[in-house]
Amino acid sequence: MSMFWIHLKKEMLEAARSYKWIWVPAVFLLLGVMQPVMMYYLPDILMMSGDLPPEAAALIKVPPPEEVLASTLSQFSTIGLLVLVLSGMNTVAGERSNGTAELVLPRMSSVLPMMIAKWTAMMSLLIVSFVLGYAGSAYYTSQLIGALEWGPMLRAGVFYVAWLAWIVTLVLPLGAVLRGPAAAFIALGTAAALTMLASLLPSHLLWSPGRLSAIATEWLTGGDPSAWAPAVSAICLIALSTAAAALLLKRRPLSPQV
Repeated sequence: MSMFWIHLKKEMLEAARSYKWIWVPAVFLLLGVMQPVMMYYLPDILMMSGDLPPEAAALIKVPPPEEVLASTLSQFSTIGLLVLVLSGMNTVAGERSNGTAELVLPRMSSVLPMMIAKWTAMMSLLIVSFVLGYAGSAYYTSQLIGALEWGPMLRAGVFYVAWLAWIVTLVLPLGAVLRGPAAAFIALGTAAALTMLASLLPSHLLWSPGRLSAIATEWLTGGDPSAWAPAVSAICLIALSTAAAALLLKRRPLSPQV
């Protein structure tokens, strides 16, 4: 347990020195605040632009608050996810490339505490960034457009965090055998593939963790989907990815990266 806290402190310090605790939450906050503000003023902007006839611009209405918050999640699914993966792509790959693994691993009886510490640091940054952006979006949505129901909003947020978490965790085992950019590319590609397959074959992939983002959106817009199977799959995938990263790093600390 002491090794876990030592490595966790190291990861938190490195994140602070690289300003991740500033720019990653700032991106999420900006995305979260911009979406309701843009949706609220969009009809006025279109009318002032003069590109649309007044009659056509008048038909564009401000969507309900639940749809605005759901559109914020779609922003997190693209730009936000990209930022999270890029910020974590060198968590393991960087230590292999700069020689830190060569110095540290021979002195450790188990790599798992170090890997759990890395995962904990990544999840801390993810949760803080998401909560900040999600809360900012909810606040401006309620102020500009309308009130939100707390129950569906909180449930959607929890399962959306689970969707982000399993994708970001993939960079750990991938980073143990690949360079950081390659690990990020494959993690994002895997997430896109599973999410797309879950939307194309919903009846066959009820268990897929790729469904969690769509489930979060359904909850916000008034649906009541079952999310326990995808959530359990995401938790299992996170645990397996973390354990696999520790095993791969222990076996291949000095292997050339591709």
